[in-house]
Amino acid sequence: MKRSQLTTLAIAAMVSIPALAFAQGQPKIDNMRSYDQDGINVFEAPKDNSTFDGLKYRFGFSFVQPFQMLSHKNSVSKIDSIKTGATYTKYDVLKLRDIGADFNNAVANMNIDVQMAEGVRLSLISYMSARHHQETWVKGGYIQFDKLPFLPFDIFDDLMNYTTIRVGHMEINYGDAHFRRSDNGNALYNPFIENYLLDAFSTEIGGEILVRHEGFLGLIGITNGEIKGDVTTPDYKAPTYYFKGGWDGKLDEDLRVRLTGSLYTTDKSANATLYDGDRGGSHYYYVMEAENILDKTANTKTSASATSQFTSGRINPGLDSKIFAWVINPYVEFMGLELFANYEVAKGTLKSDESASTVAATRALQLEEREWTQIGFDVVYRFGEAKNFWVGSRYNTVTGKPYGFTDDITVDRIAGSCGWFMTKSIMAKLEYVQQTYSDYPANSILNGGEFSGLMLEAVIGF
Repeated sequence: MKRSQLTTLAIAAMVSIPALAFAQGQPKIDNMRSYDQDGINVFEAPKDNSTFDGLKYRFGFSFVQPFQMLSHKNSVSKIDSIKTGATYTKYDVLKLRDIGADFNNAVANMNIDVQMAEGVRLSLISYMSARHHQETWVKGGYIQFDKLPFLPFDIFDDLMNYTTIRVGHMEINYGDAHFRRSDNGNALYNPFIENYLLDAFSTEIGGEILVRHEGFLGLIGITNGEIKGDVTTPDYKAPTYYFKGGWDGKLDEDLRVRLTGSLYTTDKSANATLYDGDRGGSHYYYVMEAENILDKTANTKTSASATSQFTSGRINPGLDSKIFAWVINPYVEFMGLELFANYEVAKGTLKSDESASTVAATRALQLEEREWTQIGFDVVYRFGEAKNFWVGSRYNTVTGKPYGFTDDITVDRIAGSCGWFMTKSIMAKLEYVQQTYSDYPANSILNGGEFSGLMLEAVIGF
């Protein structure tokens, strides 16, 4: 290990130890999913109201330090050139970047939660450092109502015994995979390094109502359908609706079963981001990215970067306008064994009719309705006195037609992981991953593509 790496780890330890000591004295915030091991396999935030005795707030942090040992390859090449003065320089534009074993930059989140009134909670999460952006910026914030203490009517008290209302710029509750994914620095919930190939995650502005009773749950949400607010181009936009229904409960002391179905629909959007809304980025760096990116207008060459190509290894279906998507998520927990599955179908178009002001051929491609199918299956076994060790395996496959392609492509991923919670707030995980790309055309850098190898992450969350 290099001296600079040892220095980095030492600094991280000096910062983490007092921070974790501070975390032990944090006040309890009602109806909140914990950021540490207690948040594992928690889906919607629990209803656990306590007596309100004044304004409370807590600061928490989530850190990830990755170490990557991946290699990649493809089976194509294509020579192109740019002109500098009177000289033409040739490059293989389908060549992959050289990658090796080393640390990637650490990423971090800051979590602020406030108990504002009885049954009223405020959440604000900021990315302090992310693969896509190194500067601090806000992921989103929302206010959650599990009671309505400002309304002096008993009927509302009765209704809120079963109801949770969230309003703000928030992570939408579509599907269950988003509860198990890595969100930039928050990677404690995820027993693997990365998320699913089609990463259904988006922060949108709106509200949702969740009703739960005796294990049954139902949810309806409405948002602007985009990752930010923008009053321009109103003709290109329509409201987005999403729904969830299911059951989550214990059949006996050791057996928990959950089954939910979700639906997301919007007629048109200027920039829908259901499958590319993660602004933090993939935890697989540079895989299947290009060494030579030519700008023939400016006659310049660049290489793929961690920030510009921040979704390495994921699949963006290019559904950024009209979307109709649904997903079924079964989950079974028996003692230490967990089974989680994701069957998802998404279809839609690249551009809305009003925004497709291009030539007829391109417009037809943009308005072509394309369909994608995703299957994911996780098996995880947790063991130890405090369930602080685990081993797991994942299979994930996606099939669909990218924009401009004539035929479907398929991407497959298998992963095996193991991990250890040293404390409730400190975790380490190791993963082996192999991902293959099939049926890509000869002019694609992903033709014959494959990457594989080991990933190691040290994670802190509180």
